[in-house]
Amino acid sequence: MNSSRYSNYHALTLRHHDDGILEIVMGAEQSANKKLSTADHNMHRELSMIWQDIDRDPDVRVAIIRGEGKGFSAGGDLGLVEDMANDFAVRTRVWREARDLVYGVINCSKPIVSAMHGPAVGAGLVAGLLADISIASKSARIIDGHTRLGVAAGDHAAIIWPLLCGMAKAKYYLMLCDPVSGEEAERIGLVSLAVDEDQLVPKAFEVAKRLATGSQSAIRWTKYALNNWLRMAGPTFDTSLAVEFMGFSGPDVREGIASLRERRTPQFDPRSPF
Repeated sequence: MNSSRYSNYHALTLRHHDDGILEIVMGAEQSANKKLSTADHNMHRELSMIWQDIDRDPDVRVAIIRGEGKGFSAGGDLGLVEDMANDFAVRTRVWREARDLVYGVINCSKPIVSAMHGPAVGAGLVAGLLADISIASKSARIIDGHTRLGVAAGDHAAIIWPLLCGMAKAKYYLMLCDPVSGEEAERIGLVSLAVDEDQLVPKAFEVAKRLATGSQSAIRWTKYALNNWLRMAGPTFDTSLAVEFMGFSGPDVREGIASLRERRTPQFDPRSPF
């Protein structure tokens, strides 16, 4: 096991298990409330990098990603969001990381299993829904909150939601930012499986072990072929990410940030340049 490969990861906790299973835990300790994993500068960067290292690691056959504490992921840290709105260099760097996160999960040759409980939002949700086998607790709350923040639903939304649950449901949830329970997500096809929360992690490991002990070439080639559906949607994803990050330079995101800090309904300008 080449531990030096992962020596630069600190926001993510990595645990090696039997049968070549790598457990990735998005930590809550770096967050403000210590209860939910949030994507600050470090977490966002590591989530964009980890998939290439897993792909190149001959000792890893399957990856499991899950969250620590009261949920899977709480979305972007507001400090990071403010930096993106105020600093072109930060915005450009995070755009590249967001791109690499999506394509990294898609192009990683190893199968990925996600185990989502509680809130599932932001960069963590990207990996959660793009995972090859996505498992949610029935009580999980999946939320894409981009338009509530005042930016377009970019990152994973346009590339995967319509394919999983259809365009009508995708538009409803992505435009309105309504939460989707794990149980409802399974019903509409947004996740592979929904289970009781106490069965979530055991089920994820059960699925991972089956993948790890199966034909590695057959499983990886099946993933590669199926993910061509996502690669064909690459131009759609690139456009969605571009318009999302264009929004980070506009006035609506500033009102979105202020409303979140002040715990109030945002008052967006009813006029739009588009």
